[in-house]
Amino acid sequence: MKTIQFREALREAMNEEMRRDEKVFLMGEEVAEYNGAYKVSQGMLDEFGAKRVIDTPIAELGFTGIAVGASMNGLRPIVEFMTWNFAILAADQIINSAAKMLQMSGGQYHCPIVFRGGNGSAGQLGATHSQSFEAFYSHVPGLKVITPSNPADAKGLLKSAIRDNDPVVFLESEKMYGDKGEVPEGEYLIPIGVADVKRKGRDVTIVSFGKIMKVAFEAADVLEKEGISCEVIDLRTIRPIDYATVVESIKKTNRCVVLEESWPLASISSEIAYHLQRYAFDYLDAPVMRVTQTDTPIAFSPTLIAEALPNTERLIAAIRTTLYR
Repeated sequence: MKTIQFREALREAMNEEMRRDEKVFLMGEEVAEYNGAYKVSQGMLDEFGAKRVIDTPIAELGFTGIAVGASMNGLRPIVEFMTWNFAILAADQIINSAAKMLQMSGGQYHCPIVFRGGNGSAGQLGATHSQSFEAFYSHVPGLKVITPSNPADAKGLLKSAIRDNDPVVFLESEKMYGDKGEVPEGEYLIPIGVADVKRKGRDVTIVSFGKIMKVAFEAADVLEKEGISCEVIDLRTIRPIDYATVVESIKKTNRCVVLEESWPLASISSEIAYHLQRYAFDYLDAPVMRVTQTDTPIAFSPTLIAEALPNTERLIAAIRTTLYR
């Protein structure tokens, strides 16, 4: 094992896959000469050259369309969006082209693309630069959606995403690029669609994903001191969701709180809550609780941001509710 930053784990994954397969290439705004807006692609231009690490114009719709065409012709693009908020401009290519190409071509054309970049809130960036898109893209058949919470998962899942023959939406976080964590040495892949029980517990299950997992761990630490044992599940993959791991946990704890950074309506937490009442109803001793962002756009004010986002106090209160305390 070695300790590296989240951005370094992503870079290692891309470097290893580009050395392994000459069909893999990286494209996006400032990924080459500037080494990436968040320095994820630092040094990659020097190793792979301008034909495989490509700076694009500020034209998300255009360069995403190029990536779709390239993937249909046998290449494996990695498209970096400076933020997923900008990728809204490329939604036509992601949703109407990449996601549907296999079906619309009668199985003739796969689209092996990874769309990746920063997702969610990241400081005082205002409403149009602070959105979480997990539920947005998971709604679309034909896409796979991944959101890692730590460097090891980031590397293992990104390598699997690059090798996958379907288009993969890979959601990172600008606030996590500097996070450090242990990553296994050598070849290391994590299968897409497998959740991870990050912490064993007996009293309540916390289900979450992405950077908000930090809040789940903080709440579990606080409650452990009170004798409340929390099982913490990291979904890691949002489409497909590993429902089985969640259901098995509920059979043990009989209670569940779903923690999510995004809005409450039509959310991943809504989907988990439905699935549990449908397939684990007899094991639930309390209603499934959700802790999400408030149903408002994120403000610029740090005070209002703190009020809107899920936090440890709100999560602990929800857990106490499920325990009738």
